[in-house]
Parts: sequence; C-alpha cells; structure tokens
Amino acid sequence: MNNIQSIRDSLIASGLDAVLITDEKNQRYATSFDFTDGAVVVTRKSAFLFTDSRYIEAAEKTVDGDISLRLFGAGKKLTELIKAELDSECVECLGGEDGKLSHSAYLSYEKLLGRQLIPCQSIFSSLRASKNAQEQEYMRKAQQIAELALEDVLAIIKPGITERDIAAEITYRLLKHGGEGNSFDPIAVTGKNSSMPHGVPSDAPVKNGDFVTMDFGCIKNGYCSDMTRTVAVGYASDEMKNVYDTVLRAQLAGIKAARAGVTGAEIDAAARNIITDAGYGDYFGHSFGHSLGLDIHESPSASPMSNTPMPVGAVISAEPGIYIPDKFGVRIEDVIILNEHGCENITHADKSLIIL
Repeated sequence: MNNIQSIRDSLIASGLDAVLITDEKNQRYATSFDFTDGAVVVTRKSAFLFTDSRYIEAAEKTVDGDISLRLFGAGKKLTELIKAELDSECVECLGGEDGKLSHSAYLSYEKLLGRQLIPCQSIFSSLRASKNAQEQEYMRKAQQIAELALEDVLAIIKPGITERDIAAEITYRLLKHGGEGNSFDPIAVTGKNSSMPHGVPSDAPVKNGDFVTMDFGCIKNGYCSDMTRTVAVGYASDEMKNVYDTVLRAQLAGIKAARAGVTGAEIDAAARNIITDAGYGDYFGHSFGHSLGLDIHESPSASPMSNTPMPVGAVISAEPGIYIPDKFGVRIEDVIILNEHGCENITHADKSLIIL
C-alpha cells in the first residue's frame, strides 16, 4: 500500500509540480517503506525513492513498481540525484515540508536543488488526518497487541514491584506479542506519582492502597497504538472510587459525542463538563485526546482549541484524567475511529475499576 496518487492529487490541487519528502513518517506514508537518511520525490507523473546501500536491497524487494529507486553514496550525492530528476521533469514549483525541516536544512535544500521550496506541510497533515481501511486495520492490530500485554502485566502487579519493573515488563510483553517497538516510552507510575500525567517510571515500589497508572502502546506495520489503564492495588478508598468513576463517566461522554463533522472542542467539552461539574475541573489540564497513526501525536486533536470539524476516518485517543497533586491521579484511555454516525472504539480492555 502506498499513497503516491493521493499525494499527487494534492500537489496538483495546490499548484505544485512536485514535492520533496524528507520526514521519515511522511516517506513511509508515501511509499510504505521504512528507511532513514534518504528522500522521496513525487511529481505530477513520477515518484522516486532515494536511498543508500543499507536499504536498497530491501527497497527492491518491497517498494511498488510505480516508484523508481535511486541509489546514492559512493560518490553519488543525494541532492545531485534529486536535482537531476527535478531538472529532467522541468519542475519549477517544488513543495517542501516546512513543519519538519529545520530552517538551515530548508535553506540548504533550496540552494543545492536550485529551487525555492514552497511550504506544503498541510498536504501531509490533511491526508494523514483520515485513515483508510488498511491503516485502520493496522491500528486495530496494534491495539490488540497492547491489550495482550496489559493482561500479562496485570498478573504480576503486586506490592513491592517498582514502576521501572512494570515499564520494563510492558515493553517486553509488547514485543513478545508481535509489536515492532514502543509507540513511546511507557509510563508506569504509582501512588503520589500517578498525579503526574507524564510521570517517568522510577524505583518507587507499589504499595497497598495505591493507584497504578500505565500508559503505553506499540507499533505494528508502522502504525501506533495507545492506551491507559489505572488500577488499584489491595483496596481503593471512597475518594479513589469517586475520582475513577468521574473519569470513566467523562470518557464515555466524550466517546458518545465523538463523530466526524463535530469539532475537537465539542468532543473535549462533553467530557470536560462531567469533570468540572464533579468539582475536579482544576485537575484536568490536558485535552480529551489527540490523533495518532504513523506518529503517536498527529492532527487533528480533541482539545478545547480545536475548532476544525473532524474528518471521517480520524483516529483519536479518548483519555480524560484527574490528577490531584501529592495524592493520586486517574486516566483511562481508549482509541476510537470516527465516522459520520459516531465512532468505533477499537480498545476492548475492561474499564471498570480493577482492584488487584
């Protein structure tokens, strides 16, 4: 599966003759091939993947025939090869990823290619905002792997195990069940540390009466999964149960409001109102969710400032939370796919309060 034609349609609609793709995730989106230190160029009639000797054999075996391969290295400079193809097709209006290239790299490409780069990051942001059926299936598989890892890890959480141990087990189980790597460094925090939404796992041990929050995901076929579960160990106080119930009700309200055509702000508000009405509004500081795909954070987001209607096929996280400093925190996260009538929740792990 490659997305060359979709990119070509977009660059034509934007008045561009070609686009230079240097971001690794955009390159994978274009070609379905994962490599580093090269480039992809899509023109109105051709597509080229420029790579070196480390990847050329794999590229020859996997890249679709409608993408021409070019080998650089051993005296052949990448930019010289790119320029030769641009010259051969008389490319004048060349798009560049203004949101991915550093300022110095942007200027360097302009100088070496002999052309001004026209900002076109929006092409990729727009195309990648809506996942097609194949991408959605990759993400379902990644979610399934994450849930298998969760089952394994829940069985070993007990007083005395450390946050770092839990995070290490999550990584191991994700790989064992078929993940290609972590979507991001796993978060595993317990007790007072759970009040930090992005707390870093430490040597702090789990104790009876603690919440344990685990936020993690894996990569499968290049696409990310993401989930969070908060569990209690030994017992949960009435306050802990109340906070957990509030977060769950907020998440369900946000999921119910989520569909293509509504804004991210509307989805966020449906969840945020539940938390605010319960008196915990000051303890929910992040957005309801974010898009994910080849990257763990993509556009659009379900945040209070997102006023753009969600497209069909958007894949977003649903992750409200309440974080009470020096006490505890709760977050529950699923991943949902938006359609015209609502959404499909592709996370199936139990969300009732689990007390281990």
